[in-house]
Amino acid sequence: MPQHQPTFFQADRWCRERMEAARRARLSHRAQWHEVHALQDATRSRISAVYESTGYGRRPVDNLSKLAELNISPEWPSGGVPRTSTGTVGRFAWRPLERAEVVHPRPGHFSKWPELRSRLVRAENGSGGPGGGRSVAYGATNQAFISDDDPPMARILDLDMGPASAPPTGPKGAGGKLATQMSVHEQIVAAEQAAAAERPEDDREAWDSKWTFLLATIGYAVGLGNVWRFPYLAQKNGGGAFLVPYFVMLLLQGIPIFYLELAIGQRLRKGAIGVWHQVSPYLGGIGISSAFVSYIVALYYNTIIAWCLIYLVHSVESPLPWAECPKRLYKNFTYDIEPECVVSSPTKYYWYRETLKASPSVNEPEDINYNVAIALITAWFLVYMCMVQGITESSKIVYITAIFPYVVLIIFFFRGITLKGASDGVMHLFTPRWESILEPVVWLEAGTQIFFSLGLAFGGLIAFSSYNPANNNCYRDALVVSFTNCSTSMFAGVVVFSVIGFKAHSIFDSCVEERTALMALNKTAEADLPVCDLQKELENSASGTGLAFIIFTEAINQFPAAQLWAVLFFLMLFTLGIDSQFGTLEGVTTSLVDMKLFPNVPKEVITGGLCLSCSILSMCFANGAGSYIFQLMDSFAGSYTLLIIAFFECIAVSYIYGIKRFADDIELMTGSRPHLYWMLCWKYISPIAMLTILVASFIELASEGSSYPGWNPLTGNTDNLEWPHWCVVVAILLVCVSILWIPGVAICRLCGINIIEDTEPAWFPSAELRDSHGIVPHEPTDIEISLFCIRPDGSEGLCCPTYGTREQPLDEEEE
Repeated sequence: MPQHQPTFFQADRWCRERMEAARRARLSHRAQWHEVHALQDATRSRISAVYESTGYGRRPVDNLSKLAELNISPEWPSGGVPRTSTGTVGRFAWRPLERAEVVHPRPGHFSKWPELRSRLVRAENGSGGPGGGRSVAYGATNQAFISDDDPPMARILDLDMGPASAPPTGPKGAGGKLATQMSVHEQIVAAEQAAAAERPEDDREAWDSKWTFLLATIGYAVGLGNVWRFPYLAQKNGGGAFLVPYFVMLLLQGIPIFYLELAIGQRLRKGAIGVWHQVSPYLGGIGISSAFVSYIVALYYNTIIAWCLIYLVHSVESPLPWAECPKRLYKNFTYDIEPECVVSSPTKYYWYRETLKASPSVNEPEDINYNVAIALITAWFLVYMCMVQGITESSKIVYITAIFPYVVLIIFFFRGITLKGASDGVMHLFTPRWESILEPVVWLEAGTQIFFSLGLAFGGLIAFSSYNPANNNCYRDALVVSFTNCSTSMFAGVVVFSVIGFKAHSIFDSCVEERTALMALNKTAEADLPVCDLQKELENSASGTGLAFIIFTEAINQFPAAQLWAVLFFLMLFTLGIDSQFGTLEGVTTSLVDMKLFPNVPKEVITGGLCLSCSILSMCFANGAGSYIFQLMDSFAGSYTLLIIAFFECIAVSYIYGIKRFADDIELMTGSRPHLYWMLCWKYISPIAMLTILVASFIELASEGSSYPGWNPLTGNTDNLEWPHWCVVVAILLVCVSILWIPGVAICRLCGINIIEDTEPAWFPSAELRDSHGIVPHEPTDIEISLFCIRPDGSEGLCCPTYGTREQPLDEEEE
């Protein structure tokens, strides 16, 4: 059977459906987005040229009635579409279709589309238009008419103007033979291939799916602090009452800054250094500071992963090595229990003496700890192997590292709630002590925990979001990840304290049995009987490494099949740590790549160089004083500096970039403008909250000082020791080497020294986003003008130079 050329109406319907499918699939099919972008610009200029040549002006809506009156023969020619004829307004010539162009018109331009569309349908059936002919509006103007309630449409048109020619003859009706002409589908594909070659370059990596991004971000935010720091802070600072300041600080500073970093990274499509340098060349130091902090934190954070590997390897031994005290062999070939373990406990002794080989103080590093050194090298090798393929390939690893911790937590949850004393532990965690809300230190620790548990100011969130599609809903992502992070903290608290409740009950029952036995042996004489206090045992918890490697392991010792539970627990800690390490190092590598410090070096080599340098420097943790150096860096390098960086991020967006401009960008990407509350947080509330926490932290540090727990082999316990002067100097240097980049880059820029090279802004599809969401320019309300100090001419912010984007938000015609 002969093939027939489809009618224009059929081709239009097919192309419209294809365009709608492409619009929905933009998240995973970025090439279609670029094709539409390239074709749209060419089509708009051709439409304008056609209407100017006809004398009806640039806006077809102004001449709808006149254009609709133009008509052609009721016969549908074979293989052709109408085109204008030079000097002829009322008649159109025909020729075969040579080029197909996809148009994505701006919604809201034309209000008469329903009327015209019904006329086009009648024309398709052979009865539309004056005199029963087909309306020329269908052939030449339908590509531009659309209403607010009509989805974006794709049109097939050819608007090349040329000399008039007589209409070719062909069979009547909607059909016609397909002779030498290509089919409509083939012409569309050919046109799209030609347009793809001319589209703007955008070679940035991209997430293979939305789920991959969410899992990677959740894995980055949900880390070891959710498991071993939040439960300790909650029971220490008022139990259930601690949740009040915790969620208040989440709304005041946690979610706003998380939202800000996701939005600015997605909008400017670069790493931390490139983003803040594009906001203003004087602010590039914010990105360098983030990169330095991320490098330092990654340096010592991987030490925790190394410790988890050591425990994971020994978890298969039977009995567990931390379940009982080791025996010492004397010269006379007799054995005796290690005295240092007797005065301590098996779990505590194994942690400090067998794993860390801890020295009495930071001034006595002693010998190299080869077990930790090998574990550190192994941990850095694993991190490199997971990151070397980039986010596209490493996404498969994310599904394991992000989901597995939740699987283990759920297993421990069902195991924990069946243990004796689990309810006492959970009740102890969440029983509110409302008087604690009035204590400033509770609010300080709540704000600090929210800030660090979300992973703010590291640059990792900016790097992750820069790989998102431009139309990704970053607001929804910020809410999902933030509340998932907080829910995980509370769920982990239930799991941890159900196990701690079981441990406390076991110790309490043993104490009661011992007391009963002593009372039976000393019926008449007064004996020094032990005091059994369940509440005291419940409060005897710890934070950080003490909770994971001492208290929790002691509870696991009493589980049936303890080896299985130990493997699950330390494998969970390992995946939690390595997942957060991905985001921390990604902030560094992305910044280095965007800065083009090593333009001819592949990203894989840069990642390898970072991991190699970190593995060498991390050898400072592989000695007797390594755990003390770890605590020094954790207390100073990963705390105060992040608060300072986040403070300057809010200042940069709100006062330099402009809060109105930032809100316009978010509306462009998500289709909805951010709520006034978030804008207030970015400009006023969050900076004030961070500044308050920072000042309070410095006051507390100056008044109470800082100390570290040093191991005392005589007592089998730790003593609080003051940091020596050289450690204080190192702490100050760690803070300064990160923060001084912020004023340093600005001063150098003022002096004409460019530390950061000016690079071309990343490609951003402003016109497509505006057309897709039907966005019209936002006029500031009176409240916004008053609150955000918007000037009468609509300008805002400080007079600092900023860079535009490769595609301006509005072309001249739209303005």
